[in-house]
Amino acid sequence: MVQTMVLTLLSDSWSPLGSSFPPSPMLISTNWLVLLLLKLLEDLMFPFHPGREDKPEPPVEGRLPDATKGCDHLRDVFVKQMGLSDKDIVALSGAHTLGRCHKERSGFEGPWTANPLIFDNSYFTELLSGEKEGLLQLPSDKALLCDPAFRPLVEKYAADEDAFFADYAKAHLTLSELGFAEA
Repeated sequence: MVQTMVLTLLSDSWSPLGSSFPPSPMLISTNWLVLLLLKLLEDLMFPFHPGREDKPEPPVEGRLPDATKGCDHLRDVFVKQMGLSDKDIVALSGAHTLGRCHKERSGFEGPWTANPLIFDNSYFTELLSGEKEGLLQLPSDKALLCDPAFRPLVEKYAADEDAFFADYAKAHLTLSELGFAEA
């Protein structure tokens, strides 16, 4: 089924080029991979509004939350300074499903999830399952479990990946538009 879908996508995408550019095996292989990845990521797409101006100087240190602090600090940064909501805080925390901390940059070491290259709801399922060797849980992550407003959202996102994706997309757009005049 996936092969048929990809071949259909390839033939549809190739037709605008016409017969003057016959496909080479390498080009077909590359197109196939790109189209397959785009199709697989289609459900993870979220809106983005380009146009914010780059700043000549780096932002002020301390703008982002301190990983060693708890819920009050998260709200000070995200709600009071940025105007986001509790739901936004928890949804954006789910971005920790990707990547890892590096000791030389943050003082912490390791990934939050077993598959740090996959964007899914595993950050929340790992958080609820407790500490595991080789996986990181920052104090600011653990704080989400102790707060009566945050914990139900962690549980919701652990149980419902689609709800996490939808709320993350909204929160990410809101965050990306901070300081953007046309938002």
